Amino acid sequence: MPATHKPNQDARVKVGVGLLLLKDGKVLLGKRKGSHGSGEYAGIGGHLEYGETCEQAILRETAEECGVQVRNLRFLCVSDLLTYWPKHYVDVGFVADWAAGDPQVLEPHKLESWGWYNVDDLPGNLFGAVAQYVEAYQAGISFFSMPRPEDAAAVA
Repeated sequence: MPATHKPNQDARVKVGVGLLLLKDGKVLLGKRKGSHGSGEYAGIGGHLEYGETCEQAILRETAEECGVQVRNLRFLCVSDLLTYWPKHYVDVGFVADWAAGDPQVLEPHKLESWGWYNVDDLPGNLFGAVAQYVEAYQAGISFFSMPRPEDAAAVA
């Protein structure tokens, strides 16, 4: 544990789930607003709720956020995400193929818009683990550790 880390006894690690949704060589991304990562581009995702499996959680989030249907859902990677410190997430990433439906902004307080982006030409300001999702998809890597910004700077 870094010397600068001061544990908060009330703080808890949260479990997030995310989806790299593919269609014709493109990835579905939305521009976030109103929370950490505002202005960054993210895929479908959210929190794991008590009693859900990770697969159930990402399918629920897909229905809640954009209303598309997916097929061929499969595990992609796990990321230990401290990038938005003091928030701490263990993020379970999935990849799936688009099956049907046009993405809709169903949570306008959280998202500005959805768009399909070429997997080799993504926006520069990606949210959380999205860059790792793409790397995992392309290179077969299944675990990433992303430290707090100040800890990353100390190691460099």
